[in-house]
Amino acid sequence: MTVTAGDVLEILVAILFPPAAVLMVAGCGADFCINIGLTILGYIPGHIHAFYILYKKHEAREAYHRRSTLLTSPSMPVPSEPMPPPYNSRDPAHVDNITTSDF
Repeated sequence: MTVTAGDVLEILVAILFPPAAVLMVAGCGADFCINIGLTILGYIPGHIHAFYILYKKHEAREAYHRRSTLLTSPSMPVPSEPMPPPYNSRDPAHVDNITTSDF
C-alpha cells in the first residue's frame, strides 16, 4: 500500500474543503453533488463522504496494480495442454470421453 504525494494532497484538500477533494477525484458528477449536499447539511458528513470516495479510489488503484502485476509476472505457469471442454459440452469430438460416472 503506497501513499503518493497526490494522495497526501487529496487528504489535505479533503480536510479543508471536502467537495473540492471529491471534485479532484471523481469529477463533476453525482458524487460531487452528493458531497456538496452533505457538506451543507453538516461539515462532518461531507468529510466522511469525501474520505470514503478517496478510499474507494485508492482501493481501486491498488487492485488495478495487483491485477497488472499478476498478468505480467514471469513466474506464472503456461499450460502445456489445451484446456478441457466445459462440463456440459455437447461437442461430438468429446462424446467418447463421457462415461456413466459423469452423470
